[in-house]
Parts: sequence; structure tokens; C-alpha cells
Amino acid sequence: MPQFRLNINIDPMKKIAFIFLTALVITSCNQNKKDQTTENTVEQTEQKQHERIVSLNGSISEILVDLGETENIVGVDVTSTFPENLKETAKDLGHTSKISIESLMSLQPTVIYFTEKELSDDLQAQLQNSGIRLEKLTQEFTVEGAKNMIKSVANSLNNNNYQPLIDKIDEDISNLHTLEKKPKVLFIYARGASMLLVAGDETPANSIINLAGGQNAVTEFKDFKPLTPESLLNSNPDYILMFTTGLQSMGGVDGVLKIEGIEKTNAGKNKRIIAMDGQLLTGFSPRLGLAVKELNHLLSK
Repeated sequence: MPQFRLNINIDPMKKIAFIFLTALVITSCNQNKKDQTTENTVEQTEQKQHERIVSLNGSISEILVDLGETENIVGVDVTSTFPENLKETAKDLGHTSKISIESLMSLQPTVIYFTEKELSDDLQAQLQNSGIRLEKLTQEFTVEGAKNMIKSVANSLNNNNYQPLIDKIDEDISNLHTLEKKPKVLFIYARGASMLLVAGDETPANSIINLAGGQNAVTEFKDFKPLTPESLLNSNPDYILMFTTGLQSMGGVDGVLKIEGIEKTNAGKNKRIIAMDGQLLTGFSPRLGLAVKELNHLLSK
């Protein structure tokens, strides 16, 4: 059977021209994609740089700073005490119970971060009509709760660089002293000798004490109750735990030891009064691992 062969002769110059044209089209398409990607990146960067953030929670403020948003934070609440230089550039709005719509609007924020306890329903309703983006977060005083808050803030910023913050918490908590016996720890919230409250179950203080290897000296009630000589005798704590500011308001360790009933407890007899920064101790922020590690160290002495 005869075989047929089709011979097509292409002019070499036309062949070269075709190859060149094809390469030019491909290069042009790639460049367009690259330009579009660059344009999107620039647009996102400019949008980020023009954000005006108000944070009404100290732990959220810490997360925002750790995620590189310091320059965009224009206002914070009274609990936003870390880093210490934060309020040099951001306005201190004071306690959230005293924050008004006027004080918030004066900062011309584009986004406001808060948890369910920081803003009243009325104020939230006013803000929703203002066009300002509201980021309402849930704060749970657990290790997972701290991690979830970090993720939530990062996701709201389209920032994927949050894993190191979570890893640091795990790393610090994994390096704790093993306490032979769980010491009983009583957390006292003090604002001078006239206002003394003890932390019961389901409080941030209760959670941090347990994480550090201790046990709360009082678990008969939830939240806080006034301190009484009877409660001191019944709980007989091995340690008294306080905020640094609370200890200062009492005039130091000597002032705490003058509280009626303290001298009869193990903590009073051994002068085991521990004080830590309030936001560090109960903020459950990215520094949670550091707080647990520090308290664990103090309880091991």
C-alpha cells in the first residue's frame, strides 16, 4: 500500500517571528498577572497603613502590638498597660464604663476592638450606625481561650503571622517546676485597706493559679466576695497573691500583714505575699505562658 508524506515547508524567518510573538504574548500575560498582584499588595498595605484602631481591652491591645499594628492604634482603655510606651502614641480613654460616643468618634477610628464586657448595648448600637467596623471578641480565661483570641484578632487583620505567639505560650507552659504539693493560694484584690475582695471559682485568678500548679484557697463561691477574718481562717492559704498596684495601695507587705486574720494563716506566718502585674497575671494575653511560668516559680520557693 503506498505511503503518503505531507511536507510543509515553513519559511525560517516566519518561524522565528512566530516564536518571538508567542514568547511576547506569554511574557505580557505574566507581567499583567505580576502587576495585578503587586497592585493588590500595595492596595492592602495602604489600607492597613490608614487603619485607625481603638482597642478597649488590654489583652487585645497586646495582640495588636505583637502583630505589628502599633502605629495604627489611636486609642486604648485603662487596662492597656503593655507595652509601657503604648500610650505615648495612643490616647488613654480611661475605664470603659466612662467611655462615651463622643470620645470614641473624636479619634475618627475605622475599627474598634472590644469584648462583650467592655461596651454597653446602647453604645454598640450607636457605633453600628456610624459606619465604624466593630470587632467584638470573646475572651475565655483558659489557654485555648488565649490562643483563640490571638487567632481572631489576626484573622480580622488578614495576618497569618500569629503562630509564633501561640508557640511561645506552649513553650513557656511546658517548662514549669513540678510542685510536690499544690499550695493553697488566696488572691486578694485590694484598693486600699477599705476595699478587699477575694477571688473564688470561675475567675481569671482561679485559672492562673491552677495553671501554675497551685490551688485556689476558696472555691465555695464564684466571682469575688469581700474578705473577712473568718474566710481567712477557714481557707488558711499558704500564699497571698495580689496585683502589684493592690500591694502598693496597702503600703506593701507590712500593710497586708496587718489585715485582721492574716497573721494566723500559713501565708501570714511565713510572710508569703506574692505580687504580680495585673495585666500580666490575669490578662490571658500572648504573655500567658510568661505569667504562668513566673507564678509557678514564685510558688516553688
